[in-house]
Amino acid sequence: MKQITQQFLTGERALFKENDLEIYDTVFADGESPLKESRNIELYGSMFKWKYPLWYSKNIRMKDCTIFEMGRAGIWYTENISMEDTTIEAPKNFRRAKGITLKYVTMPNAQETLWNCEDITMEHVSAKGDYFAMNSRDMVLSDFTLVGNYSFDGAKNVEIHHAKMLSKDAFWNSENVTVYDSFISGEYLGWNAKNLTLVNCTVESLQGMCYIDHLVMENCKLLNTTLAFEYSTVEAQINGTIDSVFNPSGGVIQAGHIKELIMEEDKVDPKETNIILQEEMKDAV
Repeated sequence: MKQITQQFLTGERALFKENDLEIYDTVFADGESPLKESRNIELYGSMFKWKYPLWYSKNIRMKDCTIFEMGRAGIWYTENISMEDTTIEAPKNFRRAKGITLKYVTMPNAQETLWNCEDITMEHVSAKGDYFAMNSRDMVLSDFTLVGNYSFDGAKNVEIHHAKMLSKDAFWNSENVTVYDSFISGEYLGWNAKNLTLVNCTVESLQGMCYIDHLVMENCKLLNTTLAFEYSTVEAQINGTIDSVFNPSGGVIQAGHIKELIMEEDKVDPKETNIILQEEMKDAV
């Protein structure tokens, strides 16, 4: 492969449609679309300082790279891209892309990032910004940190391990999402989702887990969580106390204690939901 080392590249489409390049310690300065339509590109220690660096590209590898704030809308319609030890300061990155692998990537300005993408693997990624991963699918994430609201709206086939998410309205309209060993804090978690599963998770939420078709919670904690499960079908095994449960549509809710149980017979049929409290089981023994 041809090598480019320690260059300072300017102007629009500086390396347009280039193939089979190894690029080291190079600055892509002012000039849009420097690597548009590129193929088989490896970038090491390089940086992008202007818009649309990698559109319609294929087979891209980046390590120890930086995309600065004005490298916005940087990676659209791209296939097979991997990043490692990289910082993406720009918003609106990854749009309608597929085959994305991110490892030790930091995104401090991740507004409207990872939209309509597919086949995504993320390890040790942190992001801050609203509307993360809207309408993306086939995702596996581990050791993930997110600060930003409205995340994973419309996402499908998502598996998350060891995450910390501070995210209002997370997982709205999603399908087939499973979260393991994670902490999620945010109002209105999971509304209008289908097949949302939380395993070994701690949740803090106002009116969380409502309007869900098939919610499963295994070995979870609900902290400061009120008005939960409205119009949801639920299979929930909760350790400790639930502050309040409001009009679930049906299923089974197991908990140590429920401070307030609201079942309005003109809204739901209470017989459709089986409430099992550990304190009652102890009294029965």
